[in-house]
Amino acid sequence: MKRIFISLISKFYTSLTGLASVLIIFIVAIILGNIIYNGLPGISWKFLTNAPETGMTGGGIFPAIFATVALVILMTLVVLPLGVFTAIYLHEYASQGSKYVYWVRLAIHNLAGVPSIVFGLFGLGFFIQFIGKNIDNIFFAHTLVYGQPAIIWAALTLALLTLPTVVVTTEEALRAVPDSFREAAYALGATRWQMVRHVVLPQAIGGILTGGILAVSRGAGEVAPIMFTGVAYYLPYLPTQLNHQFMHLGYHIYVLATQSPDVEVTKPILYSTVLVLLVLTVCLNFVAILIRTKTRQRLRGER
Repeated sequence: MKRIFISLISKFYTSLTGLASVLIIFIVAIILGNIIYNGLPGISWKFLTNAPETGMTGGGIFPAIFATVALVILMTLVVLPLGVFTAIYLHEYASQGSKYVYWVRLAIHNLAGVPSIVFGLFGLGFFIQFIGKNIDNIFFAHTLVYGQPAIIWAALTLALLTLPTVVVTTEEALRAVPDSFREAAYALGATRWQMVRHVVLPQAIGGILTGGILAVSRGAGEVAPIMFTGVAYYLPYLPTQLNHQFMHLGYHIYVLATQSPDVEVTKPILYSTVLVLLVLTVCLNFVAILIRTKTRQRLRGER
């Protein structure tokens, strides 16, 4: 009787968790279906390649697409090396019983819980008001060049936002490499850096690049940090220099949803922009996954 009761409880919880999973998939399908149904008719070559018109009631979104991709690439180029090197130091070089390592890990975990809007305010105060203005004072004779919102400061702010994700994911990947691999490398006379470079990193590359993929996924859709550090309401040109301001798909959606004088006119553009942002995020993730797959295959071929 007890065995039958336990079996019924197990089946009940299995059914409950399965129902929850199906419900989540159903909700996501409804949201995606609604976006595709309302946004697909507005997608055209003109919409994807033209600049927006004044008033945001016509034109295209190409400057926002270009700047979003550029911003994510700049962010990735900063956060991936910084996060990976930090994780390597914490796991492979630093003493695990050190108070310093404890406080650094605590700071990283706390950083992951900071609201994104706070990162935007920090970027405004530190990158723009402090670093940017000092660069202008030293190199540009007090001319306003970098002491203003710009794509470089927005990228650095997003890099700080996604840094905990990369560090934690990389540390988990390094932790998954068996210690016997390290001991074998030392036994063959390898130095610590040679062991890390030729043994540990090739084994952990999949997890490291997974952290990069997660960072891209989050950075592509964040709006709050860049509102203070570089994004603009209407700029019908491309950011060709690091000190230029830029448009962004996420902020463009926010503006269309909250600042439009005619909601019915901008609604089709809003849905189409949301669809483009979703597709762009999927494409960026696909490219990152492709790079991870090719890197794994190359490393396996070398071994």
